[in-house]
Amino acid sequence: MVRKVIFTAALFMGLQQAKAQLMESFVHQGEVGVSIGAAHYFGDLNPNIKVNRPKIAAGLFFRKQISNYIGVRVSADYAMLGYSDIYSDNAAQRRRNLSFNSNVWELAVAGDFNFFRFQPGFKGYHYTPYVGIGVGVFSYDPYAYLNGEKVQLRPLGTEGQGSSLYPDLKPYNPIAISIPFTVGFKYALNEQMNLFGELTYRFTNTDYLDDVSGQYAPDAFPPLPDGSPSPAFLLQDRSYETGTSIGIKGRQRGNSPQKDAFATFKVGVSFSLQSYKCPTVTTR
Repeated sequence: MVRKVIFTAALFMGLQQAKAQLMESFVHQGEVGVSIGAAHYFGDLNPNIKVNRPKIAAGLFFRKQISNYIGVRVSADYAMLGYSDIYSDNAAQRRRNLSFNSNVWELAVAGDFNFFRFQPGFKGYHYTPYVGIGVGVFSYDPYAYLNGEKVQLRPLGTEGQGSSLYPDLKPYNPIAISIPFTVGFKYALNEQMNLFGELTYRFTNTDYLDDVSGQYAPDAFPPLPDGSPSPAFLLQDRSYETGTSIGIKGRQRGNSPQKDAFATFKVGVSFSLQSYKCPTVTTR
């Protein structure tokens, strides 16, 4: 009986040692992957951070594993953002009646941390939650529709940017910085393929994702030669569509101290990059 116990214990220890050596031989180098999901905007038109108008998001990435728990990721993402005052519960905001859509293209680099060791192909090491933080740069192009026609908002200077009447207001930069925070979970189906889902919230350094930030400047938009209002005048204040115009010069149009933000939730598939390390043999 004692011999059986000793034999079983020795066999178990031998198998565990063999598994450990096998795991050390297969080195998880990283992953490449693609994802698709939804994006949502938060800002002057959505100050209460409602998640009720998601739009499409997609991305791809390369992750280099530095250790069993830490990796560095380079990603490229697309997000469609948009919102309207008509979705607000605030009567004054619905009267403002502004809206926008925007295509966002982002490049980012981030550090990832796996809570568990992730080694695809080995039972017990085939899943992990993870978190990440990084920095990115993105482009955006807010636009709206006027009489069914798509109109880019930035060139219009809807708050007086670029007008000689407001020399201190310069057109805002269509390139901005993001600080993405990510939480996610990944699961290895086998040695090569993984499934994952992740939520990323991005702080930004711009308040113009929605083209709304400062004050009304109706005097910056003279009428057209035929006396009709210009597209810029009609788009800088659309409260006339819901009642008497509220776009008085100097009245607050947005909340400039509070920067805009956006988030994405995506699911995707990644492919593991692994290499084989020959075990070292020591001689005496």
